[in-house]
Amino acid sequence: MEDDYYSIESILAENQKIQCTFKVDIPDMGHLDGGKAGDIKALSKVQIPLWMAYILIYSDHADFTIPPPFAARVRNALNAEPRSVRLSALVGQGGLWYGFGRMIMRLLNDAPAEELSGVLTKTFRARLPEVIDQAQHFASLQPGAGTSRGDAGAAAFREGMDGTERELFQLAQESAKRTKAWYETSERGRR
Repeated sequence: MEDDYYSIESILAENQKIQCTFKVDIPDMGHLDGGKAGDIKALSKVQIPLWMAYILIYSDHADFTIPPPFAARVRNALNAEPRSVRLSALVGQGGLWYGFGRMIMRLLNDAPAEELSGVLTKTFRARLPEVIDQAQHFASLQPGAGTSRGDAGAAAFREGMDGTERELFQLAQESAKRTKAWYETSERGRR
């Protein structure tokens, strides 16, 4: 995911909501709390988009809690078996879990940011071989060939892929198809 103003992935990741606890009273902004009129009082907890949270947190008007997609329960599941976690279900909106994590890292201090970075990196490294393996498997299937019952686990993994993983899956699948086509038209393939 690019950190580009015009990047759709970046816009979707920044549109995820996080829970902020306000440190001060904010006049005439009660509409941020689901349509209530009036002020936001100090110590009020409000779900706001990440792009708005940057301003409030850096100006020291609010604090935030780590969002559920990166909470201890999810980290424990990822440490146990990263491939079994449906990353796309954790964040919604196209399942940009890695991008959302990168955005959250910007709000954290050094030690928590390093910990989250480690979780993102370890998860990506553990899941990448499965993404590539499945992409090559599906690229090798003949058009119209169905999947077997034994592929239920593989199908569940594909459905739970993050947007970044889906993009890599498509690139690896296209690469495998082109390699196969090249091999079949080369001298070796004709032997």
